[in-house]
Amino acid sequence: MRRLPSWLLCLCVIAVGLTACGGHGKLDKAVRSVLVSGDTTRAAYDSLCSIVTDNPGKYSDLVTGDGQVDHKRMYELIQEIGSKLRPPMHWDTRPYGGVQELSLTIYFERSGSMVPYDQRGGGGQLKKAVNDLINHFPATSKVEINIVNDGIYPYQHTVDEFLKDRDIYQSTAGIGDASYTDFQLIFNKILEAQKPGNVSVLVSDLIYSPRDTHGVSLDKIFNEENSLATRVFARYKGKSVVVQQMMGDYSGNYYPYNGQPFNYTGKRPFYLVIIADSDVIDQLAQDTRYRGVLDAPTVTNSYRFNQGASEVECRVLPEWENNAGRFRVRHGDGIVLTKCQGDRETGKLCFSMAVNLGGLLKDDALLTNADNYEVQSIDGYTLSIQPIDPSMVTANNKEYLDGMTHLMTLLGDFKSPRDEVHISLRNELPQWVRQSSCSSDTSTGGSFSTTTLGLEQLLGGMFDAMRGSNNLFDVTIKIQR
Repeated sequence: MRRLPSWLLCLCVIAVGLTACGGHGKLDKAVRSVLVSGDTTRAAYDSLCSIVTDNPGKYSDLVTGDGQVDHKRMYELIQEIGSKLRPPMHWDTRPYGGVQELSLTIYFERSGSMVPYDQRGGGGQLKKAVNDLINHFPATSKVEINIVNDGIYPYQHTVDEFLKDRDIYQSTAGIGDASYTDFQLIFNKILEAQKPGNVSVLVSDLIYSPRDTHGVSLDKIFNEENSLATRVFARYKGKSVVVQQMMGDYSGNYYPYNGQPFNYTGKRPFYLVIIADSDVIDQLAQDTRYRGVLDAPTVTNSYRFNQGASEVECRVLPEWENNAGRFRVRHGDGIVLTKCQGDRETGKLCFSMAVNLGGLLKDDALLTNADNYEVQSIDGYTLSIQPIDPSMVTANNKEYLDGMTHLMTLLGDFKSPRDEVHISLRNELPQWVRQSSCSSDTSTGGSFSTTTLGLEQLLGGMFDAMRGSNNLFDVTIKIQR
């Protein structure tokens, strides 16, 4: 037998070593088994982690410096294995791995224009919204409550007493100066006080009412609050903010910026401003323990600030009622349609794909409006989008629709031998903010019941400080004959 040269023998040894280290053997097999069985539960994930912790030497690339499972790398490994299955499978394990217990801090505004939201004769929507928020946090989580106006003052009773209090503004009378609200101080203090895992929520009507505004024009006030919001939030990188608009019964005196107070009984908007580190907001969206914090049924409108471009999962449906022409979906990197043919009669190519937009934390009014999307292609493809309804799911399409939120349909004239359809969702201040903002609040006429003075200026400043990328996501579909 001929002996191999020493240099070639060394290369063989290195190759064998790399092959042995390249996979995870038992772990890879266990991951595939879990994905195929559909048992994507916390218990299943814990069993995979046990394989790692039982042999940390073998799985050293999946272990942190202190000997714990590196949940980020576990997530990446599971997604890599899932992408190679046919059909590809996705399992979001992030809520299961390294999940920290979150704490909640409530900042409850007590100003003259807030008191009428919680009168005994009203529906109590504001108080219920705050109570629900507290109740959606696990009992083990730490909950603190503060009263805010000219400053921030600790609530002097227990959380249980707050939940049971039927007249919260009466029981907190005399705390601070209710004649004005210092948003600059409040936002700065909230952001300065936040520790890892903390969720801070400002409960407010978001009417900017600083001290000493006599003789100051409204335009000057609007510019001031816009600059304030930009300046404050630009200082704190890595934060994310979700603003939720709700409607509540209002009965009592309203204090306009420039005019005499007047009595009003009817509906008025109020807001929950949820502030946390971006990864904590992600956890709120994904962790079932906190279900209801971001998707409460009483939310009229919502928007998440400080969001970069996100990875959006997409699955092209080989068959769907709107499909026209023919194509095959090629599995692998990216979305590729091959062997495409236009419809015999119209020459059109139409296909649909299921997408998961849940992680964007945007309401359907924004997500289902095709005008918010930019679509670029050679053959002029147009986009329509609709929520996925449970009635759409059948045994034949379940593997494509399961876990997805919306259905995108693309329609174009099939002419070019090769084309690329680029789809992006523009990151812009939503229309509801402008529609909910007014420049005068001196009477109950017009849109008084649905608008907030200067809301666009306040949230616009926040948007400018925390915009992130120009698009919320980008998807490219390659089309080939």
